[in-house]
Amino acid sequence: MTANLHRQHLRIAVIYFSIAALLGLLLRFYPIFTFDFNYRYIVHAHSHIALLGWVYVALTTLLHYCFLDKKTSSKRYRHIFWGTQGTLVGMLLTFPFQGYALFSIIFSTLFLIASYIYTYHFWKNIESEHRESKGLKCVKTALVYMVLSSLGPWALGVIMSTLGAQSIWYRLSIYFYLHFQYNGWMLLALLGLFLYVLEQRNLIIPQKSFVRFFQTINIGIILTFFLSTLWTEPPLGLYILGGIGVTIQFYSLVYLWTLTKKKVITLNLSNLQNRLLRIVVILISIKMLLQLMTTLPYFAQMAAVYLDFTIGYLHLTFLGVISFGLFFFTDYFGLLLMSKKSCLLYFLGFILTECLIFYKGFAAWQEWGIFSGYTSFLATFSFLILFGLLLFLIQNLGKN
Repeated sequence: MTANLHRQHLRIAVIYFSIAALLGLLLRFYPIFTFDFNYRYIVHAHSHIALLGWVYVALTTLLHYCFLDKKTSSKRYRHIFWGTQGTLVGMLLTFPFQGYALFSIIFSTLFLIASYIYTYHFWKNIESEHRESKGLKCVKTALVYMVLSSLGPWALGVIMSTLGAQSIWYRLSIYFYLHFQYNGWMLLALLGLFLYVLEQRNLIIPQKSFVRFFQTINIGIILTFFLSTLWTEPPLGLYILGGIGVTIQFYSLVYLWTLTKKKVITLNLSNLQNRLLRIVVILISIKMLLQLMTTLPYFAQMAAVYLDFTIGYLHLTFLGVISFGLFFFTDYFGLLLMSKKSCLLYFLGFILTECLIFYKGFAAWQEWGIFSGYTSFLATFSFLILFGLLLFLIQNLGKN
């Protein structure tokens, strides 16, 4: 029964992802057909539904499935889940029409409160057999980062009313939120689930080795926030701190992989699961390399001036690392099964659109001309992402 509940909730998460992809398509086709909508409002709806509808709902569902005592927590969890859906639907019905305004801010605020309630609920209902789990320690820390990230949105209201939206503190608050979302909450939660998978097969990492990984990954998460400040051309010390942070974070991930790669072989993963895991490892490596490049002042300013590089990096993280990680776990736990066809469609759409986004950044940097039909190609390739998600959803409808 609990598997059916989690399967239903994950299907809802994929529906949100499909809606976010559809909104993304509208944005891509906007320059071609000049739709009659406010572009910035749709951007807000697209980003909120992708991060909070897809990633948050999928991750919290998986965490409940793996770590919580279902007998004592399922009823309360359902209440929290459906309350959260109310806030997400509210955002979906307000952001496209008013952007950041009274009602969208109310629903966004209610979502933050719902996420705090979930965190408290999770902390209080951990199944006793998992209390010493190393994966759980990562997940609990990830939830702390999720709560910490919410300081960014809370600060925005104060900053807008005092310093204004043009203040550097406005953008820094957004970057603070995004950094601790994807580098803290999302990445560490996925790593916690990965360790949980190993622990379920009695593939335990030695305590001393885990402590080294855990300490270095957290130092890296905290220090790499300074990479998000480099567009302000800060003192040299912040470049150094950001460089130290990304180096330590990269080391921690490589160290974890060296500890676990032989253990992964014994998991008897399917061919598709193996491919998904390899994709995640490759994309994390690319992500780390891009972060390392931005510790150099020249590349930091380049990323700030040519926004396609920033957009490409964010899509690499959310559509790539995080989403492929979630696809892996939903398939591994048998909750939502991904077919080779749906995976291929999504992967092709992701790779082709990433190449085009980064190409546009390079073209602007090198003062090349954009080839004819660029916008049409980008919009058309984006269809592949939506088709892959819809096929993934359809193939899992009605399965119990």
